[in-house]
Amino acid sequence: MAHMTSIIRIKELELPALEGLRAESSQEGYRFIERLCDEWVSGSNRFSAPGEALFLAIADGQVAGICGLNCDPYAHDPRIGRVRRLYVMRAHRRRGVGRALLEAVVAYARDHFRLLRVRTKEASGFYTTHGFRCIASEGDTTHVLELTHAAGYEDRLRSRFQRF
Repeated sequence: MAHMTSIIRIKELELPALEGLRAESSQEGYRFIERLCDEWVSGSNRFSAPGEALFLAIADGQVAGICGLNCDPYAHDPRIGRVRRLYVMRAHRRRGVGRALLEAVVAYARDHFRLLRVRTKEASGFYTTHGFRCIASEGDTTHVLELTHAAGYEDRLRSRFQRF
């Protein structure tokens, strides 16, 4: 059976819709979905500053993943964005949901930022596969994607999906 996944940008977050993400990510030892919810409730991060966005992946009628884009709070440069809180439910991994979320964030970020940054240990391979470069010089960042040279990223994506 084919799995339909939709990526939608949301401006209002319905916390009950994230219960599955919260529970599963906590079981896996990750706290960042809980932090996303706490920050939303407190108003400290609603992904609503200029250039910011929050995306949900909906697969088979359920929330399958989430990913946000913020102005990077560590960069002190409004042209630098940060990929935040990317998480995909186990049942939807290896089906392109994470890729689709990241592609939505990168596409949106192109109109607002010159550079994207992320900090991750476990997902290093995922980000490098999608055009991010590993860096070791900054404690708050492990990978960067220069959006001013993003055409190569788009070309790689296009060629991956062309069969002939």
